[in-house]
Amino acid sequence: MQLKYLAHSAFLFTSNESTTLLTDPYETGCYNGALNYAPIDEPADIITISHKHADHSYIAPHHQRARIINKASEINHQDVKITGINTFHDQNTGQDRGSNIIFIIKIAGITFCHLGDLGHNLDDIHLEKIGPIDVLLIPVGGIYTITAADIQQIITKIAPKICIPMHYKTPNISFELAPVDLFTHNQKNVRTLDSSHIELTKNNLPITTEILVLTPEKLRQS
Repeated sequence: MQLKYLAHSAFLFTSNESTTLLTDPYETGCYNGALNYAPIDEPADIITISHKHADHSYIAPHHQRARIINKASEINHQDVKITGINTFHDQNTGQDRGSNIIFIIKIAGITFCHLGDLGHNLDDIHLEKIGPIDVLLIPVGGIYTITAADIQQIITKIAPKICIPMHYKTPNISFELAPVDLFTHNQKNVRTLDSSHIELTKNNLPITTEILVLTPEKLRQS
C-alpha cells in the first residue's frame, strides 16, 4: 500500500485494492489566507475528520460522494478498517478548543494511528483502546496540540515501528507552529525523504522506531 503526505495533517492512503482514504483535508486559504497549501485534488473513497476546524475538515465539491467519518465509531469499508477514539483538542477536557478523534486505520496488515489535533497526553485507557501500532502520525508543531514533552512520552508509550511528523510550520503557513526540525533534532534514527510518499508492506517495517519525515506534496513555491 502507499502512504502520501499531502500537507498539514492530510495524508492519502491507497490500499492494494486501490481503496483511497484521505485524512483531515484542509481548506486552502482558510483563516484569512494563513494556510496556503495547494488544494487537494486527489479523489478519495473515505475521508476521516478529527475535528471541525477549517484546516482539518474541508469537504471539496469533488469529495461530496466520499464516505465521511467524523465520529468515533468502528467502520469497515472494502479492505480498510477504521476505529475512532474520542479525545480532546486541549488539556482542559475540550473546554478551550473542543474535541478530537484519534483514528486507527488498518490496511494491508499494517495498523496506522492518526492522532489528529490531540491536545493532551494519553492515559492507560486511551493506550489500551489504541493497541499496537505500526505507523504513528503525530502532530509536532505544538501551540495548538500536544507539547514536546507529551510528544516524546506518547512515542515511547506507543512504540511504533515508524513515526511520521505532521502539523508543523512550513513557508505555506503564517500562523504560529514550530518547524519539524525542532522535533527531529532531539530524535534518534531520523530519515528524511525528498518525497511525499512511501510504499509500505508489513514485511518492510523497521524493528525499532524510525522517525520518517516526508516532504509535503502540496507545498507552494514562494
